[in-house]
Amino acid sequence: MACVQPSMFTSIDPATGTVGASIPELTAAEVEDRLARATSAYAAWRVTSLDARTALLERIAEQFDAHAEELAATATREMGKTLASARAEVAKCAAAFRQYAQNGAAMLAPTRFDTPSGPATAHWMPLGPVLAVMPWNFPFWQVVRFAAPTILAGNVGLLKHASLTQGCGTAIERMIVAAGAPAGLFQNLAIRSDRIDALIADPRIVAVTLTGSEGAGIAVAEAAGRQLKKVVLELRGSDPFVVMPSADLDEAVRQAVTARIQNSGQSCICAKRMIVHADIYDAFLDRFCTAMRAVKAGDPTDPATDMGPLSSEEQRCTTLAQIDAIRAAGGRLLFGGEALPGRGAFMSAGVLVDVPIDHPAAREELFGPVAMVFRAADIDAAIALANDVPFGLGSSVWTNAPDERVRFERDIEAGMIAVNAMLASTPEAPFGGIKRSGHGRELGPYGLHEFMNLKTVLG
Repeated sequence: MACVQPSMFTSIDPATGTVGASIPELTAAEVEDRLARATSAYAAWRVTSLDARTALLERIAEQFDAHAEELAATATREMGKTLASARAEVAKCAAAFRQYAQNGAAMLAPTRFDTPSGPATAHWMPLGPVLAVMPWNFPFWQVVRFAAPTILAGNVGLLKHASLTQGCGTAIERMIVAAGAPAGLFQNLAIRSDRIDALIADPRIVAVTLTGSEGAGIAVAEAAGRQLKKVVLELRGSDPFVVMPSADLDEAVRQAVTARIQNSGQSCICAKRMIVHADIYDAFLDRFCTAMRAVKAGDPTDPATDMGPLSSEEQRCTTLAQIDAIRAAGGRLLFGGEALPGRGAFMSAGVLVDVPIDHPAAREELFGPVAMVFRAADIDAAIALANDVPFGLGSSVWTNAPDERVRFERDIEAGMIAVNAMLASTPEAPFGGIKRSGHGRELGPYGLHEFMNLKTVLG
């Protein structure tokens, strides 16, 4: 009888096309073994003292610090982000572990209530093994914002990472194990997407969190719903970047460029639609185009590089096809937005204008370094345009008028809004969206509490 060879996850450097390391997909027996380990680990971890949990988080942060260069190089090699941004991502992960370590006791403190029949106390209790389905674009940060609160809560984690970044997934597990975590506390599952449903259906998995596409979110939500299991979804975004006449125009332009090209435009909270008041539209567009033309795409390990390649040739093809669809609908590509010659999945930064606001292309998420710039007659038009998409993840508004700020904070339909700043996630504050951008929250105390049982004790 012939042996069945396991399928492999093979890393391909999107900057060079070089084939890297391969990781075998887990067999059914190996997945079962990891589920059994997770169950056993949870039985002990759920009753482990809070002091021991926070001490482990501190040690994990130390591991990320000690191996920062190795981890950053892995992310750059697997999905193409610049080495500088990969280093910043690793540092942010260490900060998140420390944030939960240092503030965990306050976040988990019981709350006392007085009732007509006597006192009541609400306690935050762990639930069990949680499955995380994570994407490639921030291969460490996306995972850590699930892993850190999971460990603090007394839960255990199982990670199904993206096929492109299996090396990052195994590295995260290695850091946590090296910090002294009990066996089975956090495990990377090298499996393909068609095996997720069976995992969700397994009674040992109590909840699932996903960051990814709408399609993936719908599939996971359906599978979790059939099992009546809690799910948190962070999906696509088509975030507006609104600029009003009272804003600091030079700073708004500078931040708009960074917000559009960060991670080569491959971030859910990248600013994708620049919505500019008519009175300053021409001035903004002129300065924005000048700055976007100067963006240097190239070797992601070169400190002079502004952005690396897209994550894969497939992702570049998808982005180029979206640009073609926008142009066919009447949008004008002023410059850029093209595949660059030579090896690697590189493309140039670009700017689109005159995109018909009633065309589906104007409502899609462009996951690449090309911005759509729209003109708004006034604040009402700006808010209407900002909200005229099926998504509601983040937003950025630029104004120094107090009344405008109140309007934007109240009326823009999004889970997050940054005022006179580029939107960014931070360990301290809740992160998540509304509409087709998902539901639930990560980070801060709210992310910690998503997968915990709020148990009320009477008496």
